Amino acid sequence: MTRCTLNDARPAAARAASVGAAPRAALVAALALAAATPAAAQAASGPLPPDVPAGDIAWMMTSTALVLLMVVGLGFFYGGLVRRKNVLNTMMMSFVSIGVVGLTFAGVGYSLAFSGGSALIGDLAHAGLRGLAPGGPGGLPSLLFFSFQATFAMITAALISGAVVERMRFGAYMLFIALWSVVVYAPVAKWVWGGGFLQRLGALDYAGGTVVHISAGVAAAVLALMLGRRGDYGRKAMLPHQVPYTLLGAGLLWFGWFGFNAGSALSAGAGSVVAFANTLLAPAATLVVWALLDLARGGRATAVGLATGVVVGLVAITPAAGFVSPAAALVIGAVAALPSYALILWRARSRLDDALDVFAAHGIGGVSGALLTGIFASRAWGAPVDGSLSQLGVQALAVACAAGTSALGTLAIARLIASVTALRADAATEAQGLDVALHGEEAYTDGEGALLVPVARLEPRAPVMAGTARSEA
Repeated sequence: MTRCTLNDARPAAARAASVGAAPRAALVAALALAAATPAAAQAASGPLPPDVPAGDIAWMMTSTALVLLMVVGLGFFYGGLVRRKNVLNTMMMSFVSIGVVGLTFAGVGYSLAFSGGSALIGDLAHAGLRGLAPGGPGGLPSLLFFSFQATFAMITAALISGAVVERMRFGAYMLFIALWSVVVYAPVAKWVWGGGFLQRLGALDYAGGTVVHISAGVAAAVLALMLGRRGDYGRKAMLPHQVPYTLLGAGLLWFGWFGFNAGSALSAGAGSVVAFANTLLAPAATLVVWALLDLARGGRATAVGLATGVVVGLVAITPAAGFVSPAAALVIGAVAALPSYALILWRARSRLDDALDVFAAHGIGGVSGALLTGIFASRAWGAPVDGSLSQLGVQALAVACAAGTSALGTLAIARLIASVTALRADAATEAQGLDVALHGEEAYTDGEGALLVPVARLEPRAPVMAGTARSEA
């Protein structure tokens, strides 16, 4: 509001200068500006909602920025877990979702999820952001609500990439998330948040356990199965190349998740406080349980394990964040560690090459959180209903609908794309690394500059001693 008021005052200052006003006149103008009434400032700033406190708007703008930061955190989290020859490609898969999904959500996704239509899908009343404004007669400004929801769509698509890193072609991935954000994400968001049939049945999903994490986790598993295993999977140890990146990413995700969950209150009131506290507590419980499981299994608590535990706890509390007590949040965080930990151990022995365990962390973590919400929901802590067996049944139905839609939608989209272009990089490109082959860049130059000539075209080098060879991981 201050900026608009200052802009309105500039013509007067200019007129004073044009007639040779003394510096004292400028001071008088400045004092007059400072003394302007709040009503005049609001009138100059445009149609802001009169019944929404400025603090609520400020909090929602901050929350939107925090969720966007989560995409950056996800890039670091995933980037640290892959081999060094694929780190740029992996991080770019997160970053590119901001652009691709930002466009599709503004174009049609938001309208399909949050406009009228039916209980199954919205209409195109807000396609291309038609009808949205920075103000309105009541409630949050519609343009701000769109911005907040857009960041959710962006990170949901980015989550999927962790299952297919080191082998999916970048162009095919961009096309996939563009279609998936419209065909899968928008309808599920409509059902749960936009007045759809699951919301009418009473399904509880405070901030996206079903809409975001179950949808993304199932899509990740299906796409990983369709692409097949990496060439080195099961034959070579594919170790994380930069664990500090993963820890940094986990920290950025946790930081941004306060906006993700507490921002879903759509205000800076008591509901956001409950969600904020629960977002702090649940991952703390998961982290401790995960460390104990690591110690019991192998005698060592690992950094990658602790970072994974934090993410699982954040996922699990997401659907319950503003619906349960802090004590219940601790229980949800602790319990959610068990199935996700078990699935990661199973996946490592299976033929499923979900490279960064997206399904275990987000799919199973989301299922755990959604079902436990049906048990621990409490009217005293902001839920519309108390937990019960009937509510657990509604939660299970929502889980099944989201998972089934994501699985079928992912299968159909991937097959459609495969009919016009290759989904997967060829064996030579995969062996060389996707950074150089697909992007012409390296994350680490080692003092030699960027590698511009594909490795396959270089003359063979003389063998080096095993003790001095640089690790591929």
